[in-house]
Amino acid sequence: MKILGIETSCDETGIAIYDTEQGLLADALYSQVKLHAKYGGVVPELASRDHIRKISPLIKSVTQQANLGLSDLDGIAYTSGPGLIGALMVGASLGRSLAWGLNIPALAVHHMEGHLLAPMLEDNPPKFPFIALLVSGGHTLLVSVKAIGSYKILGESLDDAAGEAFDKTAKMLGLAYPGGPILAALAQKGDPDVYHFPRPMINRPGLDFSFSGLKTYALTTWQKSTQTDTDRANIARAFQDAIVDTLFLKCRRALKQTGHQRLVIAGGVGANSALREKLQQLNAEIFFPRLAFCTDNGAMIAYAGAMRLYAGQQEEAVIQTRPRWSLEDLVVPSCQKERG
Repeated sequence: MKILGIETSCDETGIAIYDTEQGLLADALYSQVKLHAKYGGVVPELASRDHIRKISPLIKSVTQQANLGLSDLDGIAYTSGPGLIGALMVGASLGRSLAWGLNIPALAVHHMEGHLLAPMLEDNPPKFPFIALLVSGGHTLLVSVKAIGSYKILGESLDDAAGEAFDKTAKMLGLAYPGGPILAALAQKGDPDVYHFPRPMINRPGLDFSFSGLKTYALTTWQKSTQTDTDRANIARAFQDAIVDTLFLKCRRALKQTGHQRLVIAGGVGANSALREKLQQLNAEIFFPRLAFCTDNGAMIAYAGAMRLYAGQQEEAVIQTRPRWSLEDLVVPSCQKERG
């Protein structure tokens, strides 16, 4: 089956085609970073309008890359949520309409399931079961994964997610947008011995996260400093070390609690080099998607949709978006087949 994947949950338009026999055939991504940079954050209305402008040309580009016509497609998968309602509606409306016109099935895909399954696109994919650490945008989740659709949330962020905390702290330090990656790069220049930030909630039972207080701690430290470039780098280092250590300790706890031997890390913060290096210290098999598939992309949506359509899942032909949508609400396809 050749499945077209459409991702428009926030500020990136991602399009891809996945074949259950040949793998990923083509993918393309357009980022709106420059559009939103002058506002210091994503403006939902502008994001929706830009998706409208870019989505059709990207579909044409991807089908050309794959040497296919639209009539060669066997199905369409689109992100239905979570995300910005206007942005989601762009992908959902076009995906459903295109599928109706081609008389092929369409499937609504959970954005975080796409991230969770992104490592399956690599040459050495993880086998079920495993623990997934999902650190994407406004989400930080630890999930026990038994199979596609069989998810149990073990822990989640109670306030700011890790990615949000990175971006907000970067903004408080006067860094440019998007701040998270810039703060991570700056942290490499910082002295790890100047500041020591708290590791939130590690002394409490459970696997939930809370990074809002850590963000405030960074702001207070910055305000009390002389606010030089050196101070900024040292604070960035202390902040990142606290995030990385907290994620590491919670992952170790989740592995011990469940007895699983494999850990998947996905989402934008999964591209952080310090986090990747730290997690290698765990007594477990560690799996990451390639850097290009850590952030939002169409390939992960195409793959997730392909696996469900290949397993026989069907939906009514209605346009539906879910800005809020729990992973635990997903269903296991009734007759899952092995990956083609």
